[in-house]
Amino acid sequence: MSIRKLVLTVLAAAAPALWAQTTSTYTNTQNLPPIGLASSETAQINVVNVAEASSSGTAASCTGSISFLNSSGTVIGTATTYTLGTNQLKSVSLPYASVGASGRTEVRGVITQTGTAPSDVPCQLLVSLETYDTSSGVTHVYLSGGEGGYGAPQGGGGPGH
Repeated sequence: MSIRKLVLTVLAAAAPALWAQTTSTYTNTQNLPPIGLASSETAQINVVNVAEASSSGTAASCTGSISFLNSSGTVIGTATTYTLGTNQLKSVSLPYASVGASGRTEVRGVITQTGTAPSDVPCQLLVSLETYDTSSGVTHVYLSGGEGGYGAPQGGGGPGH
């Protein structure tokens, strides 16, 4: 076999890998604003994926976790994971008794979204944060991040989408 044929054979075998798009995993973090929590209250974070399937028919899906942090920035308990299809909702509650504080205290929420980029998997989170009276369920504070939440990525699959 000539050198030319050998080089062409090697290039032909390697071509798909040379033109293949590389993928990477990512994590986007949304830091929600701090809120005061009194002994009679529960805090709750709500997320819903409002993305529709892509034009190619790929089902919408958002994956990540939701956690609450105390005023020192330490995670309270453990993060709760979520995987949400179109119009699916996840709510995570934090009763005051779980905070480990005495008297009124400040907490904040953190939502992470993980995935692989590039991707055509649509994900668009709406986010809200609320506090309510633990006994009666009456809402005291309601904060809505609107379309895309508090800085949630738009579209599918990663930063800049």
